[in-house]
Amino acid sequence: MPTTPRSAAPRRSALAALLAALLALAGLTALGSANPAVAAPSGDRTTAVNLFQWTWNSIARECTDTIGPAGYGWVQTSPPNEHVQLAGQWWTSYQPVSYKIESKLGTRAEYKAMIDTCRAAGVSVSTDVVINHMSAQTSGTGWAGTVFTEEHYPEPAGGYGPQDFHSCKTEISNYNDRYQVQNCRLVGLQDLDTGSEYVRQEIADYLNDLISLGVRGFRVDGAKHIAATDLAAIRSKISDQSVYIVQEVIGASGEPVQPGEYTGIGDVHEFNYARNLKSVMNSGALSSLQGLSSASWLLPSDRAGVFVDNHDTERNGETLSYKDGSTYRLANVFMLAYPYGTPTVYSGYTFGNNDAGAPQQGNGKVDDAACGQGTFTCAHRWNETAHMVGFRNAVAGTSVTQWWDNGGNQIAFGRGDRGYVAINRSGSSLTRTFSTSLPAGRYCDVISGAVSGSGCSGTTVDVSSSGTATFTVPANGSIALHVNARSGSTTSPTTDPTTGTATTVYYATTQGWSAYRIHYKVGNGSWTAVPGEAMTAACAGWVSREVASGGAAVTAAFTDGNGRWDNNGSKDYTLSGSVVAVSNGVVGSTNPCGSTPTASPTSTPTATPTSSAAQVSFGVQATTVVGQNIFVVGDSAELGGWDPAKAVALSSSTYPVWRAAVTLPAGTTVQYKYVRKEANGSMTWESGANRSVTVPASGVLTVSDTWRS
Repeated sequence: MPTTPRSAAPRRSALAALLAALLALAGLTALGSANPAVAAPSGDRTTAVNLFQWTWNSIARECTDTIGPAGYGWVQTSPPNEHVQLAGQWWTSYQPVSYKIESKLGTRAEYKAMIDTCRAAGVSVSTDVVINHMSAQTSGTGWAGTVFTEEHYPEPAGGYGPQDFHSCKTEISNYNDRYQVQNCRLVGLQDLDTGSEYVRQEIADYLNDLISLGVRGFRVDGAKHIAATDLAAIRSKISDQSVYIVQEVIGASGEPVQPGEYTGIGDVHEFNYARNLKSVMNSGALSSLQGLSSASWLLPSDRAGVFVDNHDTERNGETLSYKDGSTYRLANVFMLAYPYGTPTVYSGYTFGNNDAGAPQQGNGKVDDAACGQGTFTCAHRWNETAHMVGFRNAVAGTSVTQWWDNGGNQIAFGRGDRGYVAINRSGSSLTRTFSTSLPAGRYCDVISGAVSGSGCSGTTVDVSSSGTATFTVPANGSIALHVNARSGSTTSPTTDPTTGTATTVYYATTQGWSAYRIHYKVGNGSWTAVPGEAMTAACAGWVSREVASGGAAVTAAFTDGNGRWDNNGSKDYTLSGSVVAVSNGVVGSTNPCGSTPTASPTSTPTATPTSSAAQVSFGVQATTVVGQNIFVVGDSAELGGWDPAKAVALSSSTYPVWRAAVTLPAGTTVQYKYVRKEANGSMTWESGANRSVTVPASGVLTVSDTWRS
């Protein structure tokens, strides 16, 4: 991202990026692969979206309305620090004046509110951090009022003076000279001496401030211009070592600074991937993409952050961009379908002038994004991106199968027995019978539409018992099928559950947190979305959460949902049995609140009220669209006796949490599930096993669940 109006060679695009990798459950030296407390996306939600130059309020709204429901695991924001005030160019965000969280995109309070809103929608926040340099200006006043001159910045707390910058005051002229690359000025930007202990601590304090607000990842801008040893030293000072880090290191053949130097610190953006994708899509053969993940010229998949474009490359022509129309869309389909790296979808705004900022007011404050009403592309909402994020989530953990190509620009491949995609980069439609590994059934093509009620809003594809499917791929188009998008698919309750299917987890409140959550996986299954599921008060000094374990061991970590974790010293807790209690690192099997709750429902719920009754306040976090409503139904008469027509309606007054209190016989254990009803009367059961809850002897028990897609 050249931060001044002058152009730069692609390799000098020092501020490029996407948080792309911001999502890989990476197992790197610096982040630790198996640790569920790492901020890398948990479970199957491994795709990020870079909402470039979106305001904090706009991102908050988008997390709730689109990003969360689509299955994105992360959102990357533009730099939140105070910056220079010039003529409204986008790159002013990349010229820091101080580390105050005040910018043309919003205030500190708005940034914090955005993080909280996105977290509630199941989306973690990463931010672009500019720590290699300060501004390129000789003097001025920053967005938040900070007055500065060249190499004199009164903020952060200790301020920066000439002694805090590298002694080289000239611009980088030779990228074959490591000293110049990492000590001289990138397009005039005053280069911080990151070898200084003082500077390292100032930068770490800034990152720790962001962590305190709930940020769970950093995209390090211009990392190539910071010595890897310096960056590692800064990283060691971060208060929460579980945050995810991805670095912008633009590799070029023959240069002394290479991306591989940085993989021990965090993930690294793989620019060669995006460059190759442009070349293949424009003038090569798609068939050459077979085996791409093992290409020797790419970083290892578990260290690579991949993207089709970012804010630098869409301007300098290094990669494809929204201006490439259907070719750009197909490139996104391939990136999200193919198992290499951790993808970031880029979503910016249209421009004619490379320096032009996002739509803004006269004072430079950026306008809230309005999809379909202005210049924001909202590319992350396209079926080729948003629906393909659902595809990627559905096929997580599978490899490429059933590869087919015509030797040119028509390809198709499966992802295990979970998905199948066909891409046609030619001017003629493609009709053939494809061999897939999908289970037999009727599937909805998620490029042309989606599941709608009991059918599909787009193309329907039938897969035979032998796995074959005949369909037509449009010219310069694609078809994508996956097991979570089948026509007429619903999940009904399990009517004959086995006993011992739940584990009640108690956690001592000795941490003094304001809230407690459990982040877990059952057996070899997927992790819950970060930061996990809310735990509720059980008795004095304890909170609890019931986990549908099915008798399998539960691997867990605990958090306040705001950056503080107890992950058993990075080993995580292994929990088994119907009751477990965790206190100060010790796991026990005794209910700290008294009698052990029933692990399975009573075989025959009482049909008439007992001599006493209590209430259960059922609450579920569920994102809906206009016309949809959420209900709870269960095996007791009060919950409709598993009859959806008699289900209890939940109120949306605290949306996205739907809630209603139901009076039930005290002391009984009931099973329940949530259902979503459409305006047209159709209905969808949430997935997974039945939930269960034991009604208290008196009072109100509050249940806080999350809708299972």
